Amino acid sequence: MGQSVLGRDGAVSAGTERDAQCWDGTGRSVLRRDGAVSAGTGRFKAVWLIFLILGLGTLLPWNFFMTAIQYFKYRLQDADASSLALASNGTSAFNVSAVPKENRLQGKFGNVMTLCAMLPMLIFSCLNSLLLPRIPQALRISGSLIAIFILFLLTAILVKISIEPLTFFIVTMVTIVLINCFGAILQGSLFGLAGLLPAAYTAPIMSGQGLAGTFAALAMICAIASGSEQSAIAFGYFNTACVVVLLAVVSYHILPRLAFSRYHFKRKNEEWKKAQQEEGFSKMDLIKQDPTGSSERRPSAHLMETHSAETDEGLSLISILRKIWPKAVLVWLVFSVTIGVFPSVTVDAVSTISGDGLWGVYFIPISCFLMFNVFDWMGRSLTALCMWPRKDSKWLVAFVITRLLFIPLFMLCNVQPRQLPVVFAHDAWYICFMACFAFSNGYLASLCMCYGPQNVSAKEAETAGAIMSFFLSLGLASGACLSFLIRALV
Repeated sequence: MGQSVLGRDGAVSAGTERDAQCWDGTGRSVLRRDGAVSAGTGRFKAVWLIFLILGLGTLLPWNFFMTAIQYFKYRLQDADASSLALASNGTSAFNVSAVPKENRLQGKFGNVMTLCAMLPMLIFSCLNSLLLPRIPQALRISGSLIAIFILFLLTAILVKISIEPLTFFIVTMVTIVLINCFGAILQGSLFGLAGLLPAAYTAPIMSGQGLAGTFAALAMICAIASGSEQSAIAFGYFNTACVVVLLAVVSYHILPRLAFSRYHFKRKNEEWKKAQQEEGFSKMDLIKQDPTGSSERRPSAHLMETHSAETDEGLSLISILRKIWPKAVLVWLVFSVTIGVFPSVTVDAVSTISGDGLWGVYFIPISCFLMFNVFDWMGRSLTALCMWPRKDSKWLVAFVITRLLFIPLFMLCNVQPRQLPVVFAHDAWYICFMACFAFSNGYLASLCMCYGPQNVSAKEAETAGAIMSFFLSLGLASGACLSFLIRALV
């Protein structure tokens, strides 16, 4: 067998064309008769693991802000209320029973936080499709991760600094706005990057995002169990997020060094260049076929070509959207339903088994946050093993539409305070609904995100991924607005 060598450009040069082999970056030596790198998945799945870490880094910041809401409310307390909270049993800022009656800033914190998170995410997800051709991919991803790291580092430092509640409120909201702006750019760029690889590599991003919520939920439960002082818990919280984001930065810079990813990035780049050349040749053929052949028409042809180049970008976005809009709408509907009831409605459920006992304290952290994130992560991860229904199946549309039933089901659980009658009072109903709700969210959203870029050509894959990410953010924003109405109806 001829000896194979992996060149600096990621290509394989082999002693014989029949027996070319290389390291695929996933822990396996791959053989190909044409001398190309195989797109197999190996034992270690290095590329898959990197996308998992990057997905974890996109949503871990937001999950840590959401689960630390009691810490933020503690910092917004009046001086006398703060002293009362420290003197009460369970000094943890995550122990709701230790928090006195909320003041104006505390009462508005949750709604304003959601608005400051979802609106910038939606706007920058929209701009992301326009930023793709203008800002290099490495700058978008690395720059966003570093910016998020710096913001979390400042948030961790702020834990140790005593400032006025109003000032703290403003600084926190500005931080949330900036984190979600960079998060939207990062998310769209990552889905675009995954679109350059086989469809299965979109799944680890979704799985990593689901894992972020699970990690944050476990941290919340541990915080409640520890009974630690709130500043120590919050300081550890935000420093943990810093470590994970820093790990995501390192992982991203390792990705181009793996032969598997280099091969696919290079192949997509060559396909894009080939398509551009073919498009250029087509324009030249039209000019050559000019029946007059006169030089006087050349300036006019040049002006037409310039105008075409200026409008190509806009036409390309519309063309791509026409190809992927069914999957984009499904992604929007999945997340609109999810955010419409979670956590605005589900977090107010009260246990009927032991409302005032130990289970009552852990009921929401376990049954709401932990169960949602675990089953959501399971649904996202399953797409790496099974992708059913297929992308053109009507069952996919039917399953997404059926999720609308979760809205009245959760409204009829024991959510307090309420004006509607309680139909599903027992805790078991709530837990079963949450498991199905979360699993369907993760699985169906991942399927649609994977199928979207498959409907376009290689050169359009990255833009298609960014458009799908925009519709994901649109679903989050729509659900956030819908949640106010749904909670009011309960």
